[in-house]
Amino acid sequence: MQFHKLSKHVLVLVMLSGLSANPAVDLKLPNAAKSVRFAVIGDSGTGLKPQFDVGRLMAEYHGIFPFEFVLMLGDNIYGGQSPRDFKRKFEDPYAALLSAGVKFYASLGNHDGTNARYYKPFNMDGRRYYNFKRDDAEFFAIDSNYMDPEQLNWVREQLKKSSAKWKIAYFHHPLYSDGKKHGSDVDLRRILEPVFVEFGVNVVLNGHEHFYERLKPKNGIAYFVLGNSGELRPHNIRQTRDAEKGFDTDQAFALMEIAGDELHFQIIARNGQTVDDGVVTLPAKK
Repeated sequence: MQFHKLSKHVLVLVMLSGLSANPAVDLKLPNAAKSVRFAVIGDSGTGLKPQFDVGRLMAEYHGIFPFEFVLMLGDNIYGGQSPRDFKRKFEDPYAALLSAGVKFYASLGNHDGTNARYYKPFNMDGRRYYNFKRDDAEFFAIDSNYMDPEQLNWVREQLKKSSAKWKIAYFHHPLYSDGKKHGSDVDLRRILEPVFVEFGVNVVLNGHEHFYERLKPKNGIAYFVLGNSGELRPHNIRQTRDAEKGFDTDQAFALMEIAGDELHFQIIARNGQTVDDGVVTLPAKK
């Protein structure tokens, strides 16, 4: 797995209401025809102003980069889990995207109630873990709260039979993290990483740590941590040699685009700043 920096971008001037510090929507992705376009959020469900700010900015980017769906990396609803909570902490912050037909595909975090999987807008259909396909990509939502043998067998079998060019796993607890609060989930890594390597997972997306971090590729897999779309734990990243990029001073979300053998990514802070961007490239076939 290789990373390289994007060399060109499209600058679209769109004045944002309520975010005066951000003068423009600055898209650094190809926005190519017939590509797979999606957004990523993690630890989002606070119902507070920063979450609404991120939601509005996501809607602005959707106007020029029409992503089809959003991956949710867990802790989608903090605190109460009543219908009123789901409205205030999910439906209201992302109202514009939901109205535009954007689908959200959730994975469960440690703060999510088990009944969240029955909430229709999360598109989990009552399942703790599931997968879905978009063109050359297949996405695997995993419940990292409880990695029982039944789920592990499902992960193995689904990855084994997948013929997708891109295999992307997403779940809450990070296998690799430089967070001072939690750090890497080593026990989960021992269980999942060998399966990911054996069956060709390309990208792993995690939350739980309330910041953004892109790790150096491990065993051919690109690892991203994005747990600051609602919650934030400032200045919580330890300085190590494993991180390619880190950001822990504001909320953020990700835009990603799969075009052929390349996955382009752009990480955007709540104030409109692009804090990371680049490309993950599939290895050459042997």
